Amino acid sequence: MPNAKISGIASYVPDDILDNEMLSKMVDTNDEWITTRVGIKQRRILKDETLGSSYMGIKAVNKLLEETGTDKDSVDLVICATSNPDYRFPSTASIIAHGVGLDKAYGYDLQAACAGFIVSMQDARAYIQSGLYKKVIVVCAEKMSSMTDYQDRATCPLFGDAAAAVLVEPTDEPVGVIDGEIHVDGSGLPHLLMKAGGSARPATHETIDAREHYIYQEGRTVYKNAVRDMLTSSQSVMERNNLGVNDVDWFVPHQANLRIIEAVGGRIQIPAEKTLVNIQHYGNTSAASIPLCLDEYKHQLKKGDKIVITAFGAGFTWGAMYLIWAID
Repeated sequence: MPNAKISGIASYVPDDILDNEMLSKMVDTNDEWITTRVGIKQRRILKDETLGSSYMGIKAVNKLLEETGTDKDSVDLVICATSNPDYRFPSTASIIAHGVGLDKAYGYDLQAACAGFIVSMQDARAYIQSGLYKKVIVVCAEKMSSMTDYQDRATCPLFGDAAAAVLVEPTDEPVGVIDGEIHVDGSGLPHLLMKAGGSARPATHETIDAREHYIYQEGRTVYKNAVRDMLTSSQSVMERNNLGVNDVDWFVPHQANLRIIEAVGGRIQIPAEKTLVNIQHYGNTSAASIPLCLDEYKHQLKKGDKIVITAFGAGFTWGAMYLIWAID
């Protein structure tokens, strides 16, 4: 049975920067308050209100195809991980596939919040290993600014916009996705959600007036669960694969909050120099955060490097994955 490897990676972030000083003029906050609590200095924002997550996804996928020299007609499937679809329907994957010209590919959206990349990679791996498909694009596209309440000082410093894409293909080499686990606990619903806009609470004048179409988060509960669940899932994957701390070349956690990253890495005892971090530049880009970080550091990654990734998001949904880097 073939394994599934990442054979290419690319990302896109908008040009416009929203830094802490600019944010302090919009809401009661300041650079020191944001930096000490979450470690974010700036975030990228897709300001054009006529453009959705698909715009960034198309940019990332086009770059991926160009850099890998991939024939568009050879792509079998596009999996789009997003919490910010362009529309309730059709799928953002279908918009991205059409925009890129992937006329022979199927596509669908996957909703796993900030854990979207890991969950999508599990899907892609299963398609590859089953032999059903040979070229799968996982694209994580998140216009987080579209559901960020810039009157809420607790949440508005956290989020930024980005997209990142990987090409997943079969390999007979001992590289690629080696192992992973994902979990969901629906009791997390009240602590992290968008309260209105779905079928349980459709949009009304009342829901709009109550500002219920933005991210709602109970920070302390989310922090506690994120640290515990990212830690235990990472440890589980490491133990199952006989990976000690010294065996791991790189640790790539979801970029949600620098304090969460430091807490999880510290408890695993992963050295700071092995932990890849770019949250200070982009904030929390949800599903896009891990592939965006991998793309930023890809010139430091070598074929054969052992990488552990982990994420936690709404749902609560979380997990970890063990990759062996496959790109020279």
